[in-house]
Amino acid sequence: MIDPPVTLSTLPRPPRQAVRPPVRPGAVRYPVLAVVFVCSACGLVYELELVALASYLIGDSVTQASVVLSVMVFAMGIGSLLAKRLRCRAAVGFGMLEAGLALVGGGSAMALYAAFAWLGPSQYVLVAFSLAIGVLIGAEIPLLMSLIQRAETVRSRGAGAEGSLAAPLGMPGGRRGRRRRTGRGWPLTPRARARRGARPPKDPYDAAGTVADLFAADYVGALAGGLAFPFLLLPWLGQLTGALVTGAVNALAGGGLVLWLFRHDLTPRARKLLIGANVFVLALLGTATVLADPFEQAARRAVYGDRILVAVRTDFQEVVVTGRRGSPPDLFLDGRLWADGRDEYRYHEALVHPAMNGRHARVLILGGGDGLAAREVLRYPDVRSVTVVERDPGVVRLARTDPDLAALNGRAFRDRRVTVAYEDAFRRLRAGGGGGTGDGGGGARYDVVICDLPDPTTTDGTTLYSEEFYGLAAGVLADGGRLVTHAGPAVARPGTYWTVDASLRAAGFATRPYDMDTGTGTGDGDGTETGTGTGPRTTARAGTASGSGPAKDWGFLLAAYGGRAPGLGLGLAAVVPRPRSLSPAVLATAASRAERTRARAPRRLSPSTLVHPRY
Repeated sequence: MIDPPVTLSTLPRPPRQAVRPPVRPGAVRYPVLAVVFVCSACGLVYELELVALASYLIGDSVTQASVVLSVMVFAMGIGSLLAKRLRCRAAVGFGMLEAGLALVGGGSAMALYAAFAWLGPSQYVLVAFSLAIGVLIGAEIPLLMSLIQRAETVRSRGAGAEGSLAAPLGMPGGRRGRRRRTGRGWPLTPRARARRGARPPKDPYDAAGTVADLFAADYVGALAGGLAFPFLLLPWLGQLTGALVTGAVNALAGGGLVLWLFRHDLTPRARKLLIGANVFVLALLGTATVLADPFEQAARRAVYGDRILVAVRTDFQEVVVTGRRGSPPDLFLDGRLWADGRDEYRYHEALVHPAMNGRHARVLILGGGDGLAAREVLRYPDVRSVTVVERDPGVVRLARTDPDLAALNGRAFRDRRVTVAYEDAFRRLRAGGGGGTGDGGGGARYDVVICDLPDPTTTDGTTLYSEEFYGLAAGVLADGGRLVTHAGPAVARPGTYWTVDASLRAAGFATRPYDMDTGTGTGDGDGTETGTGTGPRTTARAGTASGSGPAKDWGFLLAAYGGRAPGLGLGLAAVVPRPRSLSPAVLATAASRAERTRARAPRRLSPSTLVHPRY
């Protein structure tokens, strides 16, 4: 019997799908992009945590931000190169990477604070954490791209298996070749497709599209993390707990993605390792979260000693009052000694009384939320109004309600002549630059402006010691009015001190410099009393933020707008009680000391401006 001839039409039809794709087209890409979004937000939170905590603990936020950002970006490049060694095991590599990042990033704030409290301020710890976090963040995108491309490759191979048998036989797409070459069964040429307006087929190996999707999710996640840090994490959780919770979210997102979506790529041993690592990290972060408050209290005791009376976190800073009940307290703002209860009077008497030598019916105090400068002003019975401009209501509230701090400032805020405005000093001056009268703001004119502000080298010094700031201050001074400002220690930092002088002169002021020795003063105006020499503003105790030791002097500048410099004298005829640390002889010595430091400053000093800060 002769078998019938075999033709193409009698061959058995190949199955529609020889291999079924493991996942739907979007089942890999979209979950991965969601995890990229979460991990990017967490990474930016770690970065902002380091910048904020370093600025608070070490100071000079511009320098700290520059160090953290530059080191972290450099480390991200290293991480991207190192990730190439993990591409063959991308799934388990990414899972372990996220567990490590959650542990390092989530615990970075607590570790940095512990190093500061028990070892002192060290930028090496900051650099080490920035480097480690940057390396781990930099390896994320290459590994995720490998996972996406691997999944897309497997899917495309499975979907294309239907035509794998037909193609060698000249049957496009596995269908019978009964249509003409120009029919629907044959692929169109690029020119024909262009004429019909058809889109080109999607390339399953579209690396450019994958990179675009990953970076889009990464940038949007960075936006979310950048907004969540100041508006959600800091107000609700604080720095330590906020970083720990961020680490937990990071671990859940990374580990959950690998264990759910790429579980088939894991060996049983790798799966157990990944589960154990994530459980360990989450348990460690959870334990640290529970112990965050006791840890913070222990760290505060290490920084401030055992005599902490009050410790509060306001919307702007950490405020700590130390000492013994019934004794003059010490006031710390963001880890820096702001007022030493034993001898703060030397600073505030030197700041206030030379400026009060003349007409002083209306006084404006910029800063001074502790009430200590207002206490000195209120000694003059002919003062009619005192306006205190303080940005932090928490400091004023504490100065009013804490019994020891209120006793130290003479309960100045209970005086009817005192008005408090909760504003930024620069904005206040900008709003009140016109003429007019009244204590409430815009247009008020003052006989005396007292700048009781942070040190020029702090972050706020860029604005509050600039030529523009002093130009605005001139606008609120009455004719013949005087301005006085602390300008940093003239002996210790003559460049900073005389830069403040140059900024005042550039704004149109004539200045009278004087520099007070922190270790000398007078009890009865005779210049014989000696003191501890600790002082406020630039002084640090052991373990506090600046870590530079006690300041040896306080530099001040008394200024008048236009014309001649004001005289350096005291008008104390009606002052009760008399100052304990000032006399004409002490002021004459202070003026001579300040002039001697001029030779140690650079010869040509330019003023500090908003666009070109020089402190």
